[in-house]
Amino acid sequence: MTGMTTWTIAPEPYDSPVAAALWRAYYTEVSDRWYLLHEGRRTRADDLERGIASQSGSELTPPTGWLMVGRYGGEPAGTAGVRLLAPETAELTRVFVDGRLRGRGGAALLVTAAEEAARALGARELILDTRDDLVEARALYARLGFTETEAHNDDVYAEHWFRKDLTTAPGALSRPS
Repeated sequence: MTGMTTWTIAPEPYDSPVAAALWRAYYTEVSDRWYLLHEGRRTRADDLERGIASQSGSELTPPTGWLMVGRYGGEPAGTAGVRLLAPETAELTRVFVDGRLRGRGGAALLVTAAEEAARALGARELILDTRDDLVEARALYARLGFTETEAHNDDVYAEHWFRKDLTTAPGALSRPS
């Protein structure tokens, strides 16, 4: 079919302008959702800037991490990151698709690319945490074969924890290029 818009996913430096813009969009959305739910307001500008700056993403760099950026029709549209927490355990983080481009398969492709990156780092399992109000994320993870588990951290915002065995799931074992 000609003219069909497609996703491309590739590693990108966490501090590239594209990655920084996507991180800002992601953080703004999840922060606003939390404040709207719990305090009936959006994130204050100073709190937003402090939160964005406090999590640079530097842990998402080789040799212990990757940040995958998805583009839809060539336009930056989403991210998924992985970082090793232990030699065989990686954490999935920063899974985000621009709200205007959701429902087009990008999130699953990003998570799959992150799984492949985690395998390339030597991980045998992938873990993550998320919140009650991020129901779309929880549904995505369940659909992609993650199982809900006991807490693996004490993050104040984490309310659900998931795990996936990477030794039985299909995927490439080569390092992302």
